[in-house]
Amino acid sequence: MQQISEWMSGRVFRFVHGNNLVYNTCWEDPRIDKQVLELTPNDNLLVITSAGCNALSYALTGLNHVYAVDMNPRQNALLELKISGIRNLDYETFFMLFGNGRLNGIKSIYHAKLRRDLSPWSQKYWDRRIRRYFDGKRKSFYFCGTTGAFARLMNSIIDKAKMRADVHEILNAQTMEEQRQIWQRLRDKLWSPKVKFIMNRDTTLSLLGVPKSQRKQIETQYEGGVVKFVQDCLDSVFGTLPTKDNYFWRLYATGCYTPSCCPEYLERENFEALKGGLVDRISVHSNTVEGFLRKSDAKISRFVLLDHMDWLSYHLYDALVSEWDAILGCAAENTRIIWRSGGLRTEYIDSVPVKYQGRETQLGEILTYDTERAAQLHKLDRVHTYGSFYIADLKGG
Repeated sequence: MQQISEWMSGRVFRFVHGNNLVYNTCWEDPRIDKQVLELTPNDNLLVITSAGCNALSYALTGLNHVYAVDMNPRQNALLELKISGIRNLDYETFFMLFGNGRLNGIKSIYHAKLRRDLSPWSQKYWDRRIRRYFDGKRKSFYFCGTTGAFARLMNSIIDKAKMRADVHEILNAQTMEEQRQIWQRLRDKLWSPKVKFIMNRDTTLSLLGVPKSQRKQIETQYEGGVVKFVQDCLDSVFGTLPTKDNYFWRLYATGCYTPSCCPEYLERENFEALKGGLVDRISVHSNTVEGFLRKSDAKISRFVLLDHMDWLSYHLYDALVSEWDAILGCAAENTRIIWRSGGLRTEYIDSVPVKYQGRETQLGEILTYDTERAAQLHKLDRVHTYGSFYIADLKGG
């Protein structure tokens, strides 16, 4: 029975990720990443695209190049649309599109100004969806895609339980003490048996981009399982970190950003800097990390691997080994690699067998971890939905 359950869970996850836009915004905090990456004009960086917000954030540092790589071409289509919008729209129109998640008349604007800069695959994708996603009279773009569908569901629950006023209050709290008081009131209302049931379903987790392997990590390493993990995450977000600049949770609670609470690429000054040429330092690639690196001649000094190694470690371990072989083959001098995990630990990384500088070894022997700094910064992560964060330098790289 357990094998059947795992088979079904895998099928659902593969269907969700193989047929949908999953992430309509990035769910990793670039403020932390940029502190760690210490980007310079000499750095080339590879990042898994996700929704592209963070690729744009990295470009703002003036580094040499950002390679945005994702095996889901829908995610790359979203980043391409953002890049085209930066090149071809004024700030106010661009903010309506990606700040508010709605833009009346988007279809005509798309065909007149945006479509020409997209790849053929992305043109075909947005030809069918641009109006439905961005010209909704009642629904924001940020309630589209699979994570958006989950956000829409949770907002429905919030409204039916008459929690909307509490949500508005906590997002606009002026002090941490006020925020904690509101959160305690909101928390007691939020965690109903219905919400706990929803959060404990594999289907729900698939919508959020969490595969069965990652769920197993959490359940094995975290006392109380998935529901307790999420409860503790939200307690950290709303009980210890100010909401005034937490654009991640504001977005899914309201369906939009504000000019003072939004990703960096949506700030006017940064938009103009990107339009002025920095956006041209990004290239978009629909491929696996390994597939891209095998074809690339670039030497890459910074890798942002998100949490995808959790996905590979359970069912696709050979692919994980091959990916690291490709990473080492393209690594420049002084290479730094960061990643996140749903689990509290990623022991599976250190035991990955690799060939490096002419000898066979294991990853743990050639990576130097900054565990103290990673733990300190992880506490400040405004998203806080990952179990752990890792900073690793390549020895002798």
